Amino acid sequence: MANNGLMAVSPYGPLSGLAFEVYDLTAHGRHLESLVEADRAEFVVNLFGDYRTARVVRLGRVYALAALGRLDEALAVGEALAAESGEATAPLATKAKILADVADTLLRLGRIDDGLNYVARAWGLLEVAPRGTVRYVSAMSSLCDAARAAELFELADDCIRIVTEAFATGADPVYREAVLLQKAELLLEWGLRLEQIGRLEEAAGLFARSVATLADWDGLDESGPIGAALLAVGAAKTGRPEVALDVVGRWLWPMREAGQNHEARLLHLAYGLVLRERGDLAGAHREFVAADEMAGLPGQRLLFRYELAQVAALESPGVATQTMFRALTNQLELLWRLRLDRRSMLRQAIRRVELESAQARADRAAASDALTGLGNRRAFDRLMGDLRGGGALLLIDVDHFKGINDSFSHSVGDRVLAAIAGVLRDHCRKDEVAVRFGGDEFAMLLKTEPAEAARVAERIREVVGSYDWSVVAPGLRVTLSMGLAPFAGETSGHELFDLADRHLYLAKRNGRNQLAAA
Repeated sequence: MANNGLMAVSPYGPLSGLAFEVYDLTAHGRHLESLVEADRAEFVVNLFGDYRTARVVRLGRVYALAALGRLDEALAVGEALAAESGEATAPLATKAKILADVADTLLRLGRIDDGLNYVARAWGLLEVAPRGTVRYVSAMSSLCDAARAAELFELADDCIRIVTEAFATGADPVYREAVLLQKAELLLEWGLRLEQIGRLEEAAGLFARSVATLADWDGLDESGPIGAALLAVGAAKTGRPEVALDVVGRWLWPMREAGQNHEARLLHLAYGLVLRERGDLAGAHREFVAADEMAGLPGQRLLFRYELAQVAALESPGVATQTMFRALTNQLELLWRLRLDRRSMLRQAIRRVELESAQARADRAAASDALTGLGNRRAFDRLMGDLRGGGALLLIDVDHFKGINDSFSHSVGDRVLAAIAGVLRDHCRKDEVAVRFGGDEFAMLLKTEPAEAARVAERIREVVGSYDWSVVAPGLRVTLSMGLAPFAGETSGHELFDLADRHLYLAKRNGRNQLAAA
């Protein structure tokens, strides 16, 4: 996808153009090609260490697999991404998007409880995520799809309204096109469900809104087949059979040959609706059966079988047929009422997520140092009580810190501690932790072998020692003394601390501003 403007403003990785190639193929219904492109793109971005783009590519893989009906595979990729996105480096909106995509897949698999729990978690993150960014809007779009999969159409409508308003003016054409198609499909599906339970006036209004949304899009001939399929169904439902037949004639067989089942079954639906309206019941029956055979999910089959039941009622308007049709509509009304249960389940899930988040915030506050934002003594004791794997403990003291407080003031001392905390935080890699466990005493738990841990410690010492501390207070100089001790799985926290502390004492005794290690 040659779109230099998009790549220039992309919040994703430097090779994000490769990821958007994957998305573009899926948007145009070329799902098998999308998977091939995802393989190629993932190899390249991993080779260059562009893990942000790798995450986007894998999300594109989820969409292609889901579009092909390979939901179990899509779920496996999505859940792996969700587990990885729990790390602190992932933006909130990115985490929310991944959770919403997993929710969509779970709901389409019929795992309602799990799906709604993921929806609640995604919603909770978006409540506190920065708004108006591309990431935020993309996550809200994914949440719309998940809500639609749960038939929570009102929530989906709210989500797509937020997305539409964000892209009302000045949006990249690729994003704007995707949003318009998503909105049109939501409105159409909502209208079809309302029609099934006899709320015909509301359904007609939604069909009209769907067609009006597509009228804002002038890329029908050049862009995604999903737009053509939606236009055909919308035209059939709003009294424009010629438009529907024209689209069906141009797109149906190319889509079937390309394996674009989702789009093709919508075209079969549109063709069947037109034929039934014109009295060709046998032809309508044929088209609805074709659509039903291409459906991959129970909800999709129910849609086409409702249309088949209507044809049967017209073909054989006897008591038995009418009884069967009433039984089907009663089932559809019952399923519609179950939406209320899902709405209640979602509210409970959101409340549970809120309570869990509040508890997590309280736990973090209790284990955090108010001045530096690092972990505190409580967090340090917890780490020492649960040592796993191997690595090294680095103890750090600020040299002559009492003299800094006495000579320059406690305010300057606090600024020194905060600055050192920032340096330690910058040198923490994944799964590594820095804490301030008292006064001018810091510690780092490094998940690496001793030689590399020593190099990290020396870099920290050099950064602090070479910093121009005169910007904090004229004449101020700050150095660090350090003690390093390696540990393996059998080392106790008490033993590790004692060894690192002995090395720290040795560094001080030998003149300070140095690292002592085994």
